[in-house]
Amino acid sequence: MWLALVILLGVILVVFAEIYREMHRFVISRYRIKTARLSADMPELKAVFLSDLHNKEYGVDNAELIDAMRDEKPDLILIGGDMLVGKPGSSFEIAASFIEKLPSIAPVWYANGNHEQRMRADIKKYGDAYQRYHDRLKEAGVHFLLDENALVMYQGERIHIAGLEVPEKCYGRTSRYELKEEEIVRRLGKIDGDTFQILMAHPPEYTDVYRKWGADLILSGHLHGGIVRIPFLGAVFTPQFRLFPKYSGGLYREGDTDIVVSKGLGTHTVNLRLFNPAELIVLQIEGQKKENQEGR
Repeated sequence: MWLALVILLGVILVVFAEIYREMHRFVISRYRIKTARLSADMPELKAVFLSDLHNKEYGVDNAELIDAMRDEKPDLILIGGDMLVGKPGSSFEIAASFIEKLPSIAPVWYANGNHEQRMRADIKKYGDAYQRYHDRLKEAGVHFLLDENALVMYQGERIHIAGLEVPEKCYGRTSRYELKEEEIVRRLGKIDGDTFQILMAHPPEYTDVYRKWGADLILSGHLHGGIVRIPFLGAVFTPQFRLFPKYSGGLYREGDTDIVVSKGLGTHTVNLRLFNPAELIVLQIEGQKKENQEGR
C-alpha cells in the first residue's frame, strides 16, 4: 500500500512539474504547405502564424518570442486573434507592446479572435479600449483584416489573405451555430479561383464551411490545443468543455485544402496545459504549378 501511495505521489509531482514547464515555454512547430496555385519557380514563402497569446509573456517584453521570430526571417507574419484578454478593465498593454514591434521583422496581417471581436462590438461594456488598441497597432504598421480579403504580392505571385469575423453566435458554449457559406460570401465576397487563398478564421469548428467557400489554406486557433492532450490521440477537451474536438491543433489535409490549427501561445479561463506546449507556427509555402498548368 505504501509503495502504491509513493508511486501515486510521484506521478502527481511529475504531472504538476510538466504543467509548470509547459506553462512557461513555447515550441516552434513547422508545417510545409504545397500548392498548385503558386508557381513551382517561386522561392519558398515563409510565414509565421501566432494565435491566442492572451497577454502571455515569454521573457521581459516577450523578448524570447520576438527573438525566435527574428531568427526565422519570415516573409509574412499572420496573427489569428485573441492576443489580448477581452475582459472589462483588463489591460491590452502586453499584447500591444509585443505586436507593435513585429512590423520591423516582416509585414503583419491581423485577424480578430472572439476576444477582440466582442470588445469591438460592445462599446458600452468595453469603452474605447479596442479602438485604442487597433489605432496603436495600425500606427505601428499592422494591417488589420476585419471581414476583408487583401491582395498581397510575393515574388510576382498573387496571394489573397482574408480575415473573417464569424457571427458572435459561433462562440456560444451551449449550442453550435449553423454558419453557412453565404454568410462568408456576404462578409468576404467570392474568391478569385486562380489565386492562392489564405483564410484566417478563429474557430476551427467551421472548417467544412471555410472549405466550401474555397480557402486553400485555413488558419485557426481558439481551442488552445484542447488544453490536455493524450499522446498520439489528441485533445481531450476544449476551453468550452467540449470533448475530443476534431480540429484541435496541428496540420490537417482535406481534399485540396490545408488546415492549420494553432495550439496557442497563452491560456485563458482554464490556465492549464498538459502534453500540449504553447506553440509558434512556421509555415513553409511552396508552389507546384508549372508554366503550362492551369490553377485548379
